[in-house]
Amino acid sequence: MKVSFHGHSIVKVKTEDKTILFDPFITMNELTDLKVEEEKPDVIIVTHGHGDHLGDTIELAKKNQSLVICNAELSYYLGFHGIEAHGMSIGGAYDFDFGKVKLTPALHGTGLVTEDNQIVYLGMPAGVLLTIDGKTIYHAGDTGLFSDMKLIGERHPIDLAFIPIGDNFTMGPEDAAYAVELLQPKQVVPVHYNTFPPIKQDPHAFAKLVKGSDVKVMEAGEVVEL
Repeated sequence: MKVSFHGHSIVKVKTEDKTILFDPFITMNELTDLKVEEEKPDVIIVTHGHGDHLGDTIELAKKNQSLVICNAELSYYLGFHGIEAHGMSIGGAYDFDFGKVKLTPALHGTGLVTEDNQIVYLGMPAGVLLTIDGKTIYHAGDTGLFSDMKLIGERHPIDLAFIPIGDNFTMGPEDAAYAVELLQPKQVVPVHYNTFPPIKQDPHAFAKLVKGSDVKVMEAGEVVEL
């Protein structure tokens, strides 16, 4: 199984027969190496409804008949756009044909700003535990630090974690390093940084703060094999 990072919070998981794409914010993302017209995900997992995570989900799902997995309210919104979406809630898990998905808490806001300056509420933000091919991948979304990360790590041994470090909208490097200490993943990749001026960070400085886990600072397109 190959797991790749593609800038901001985009993660791609490729198995022998499935391609799973997390938070496909491609258009307007200067840090990504992906192009919408070239991506063919079987499954899209969206942590929450902010534009820099929902991103190009609707276009990609329509073009590729992708299944979208997300929180319940966001699934209804996508359904209004003709998308096949599987809605879930925090703490819930579901066994799909490719693996198991469980939503975990994430502490931050959510919603989409429309062209006519309205805010559409799109349900509870989430982190995601993906158990696939005998491995567990944790995508934390945009969360701040919370103590139940220790519980998540104890109940779900994590092989690879994607943790935001950008600060301002998410955890900063210090809190993110403490989150890693609570989660105890085998490997951790920093995400959600350097895309916009308020979230400029040095990922290598973050790596120096982490104890007990192997930190991999990934460039867009770089791959980890699990």
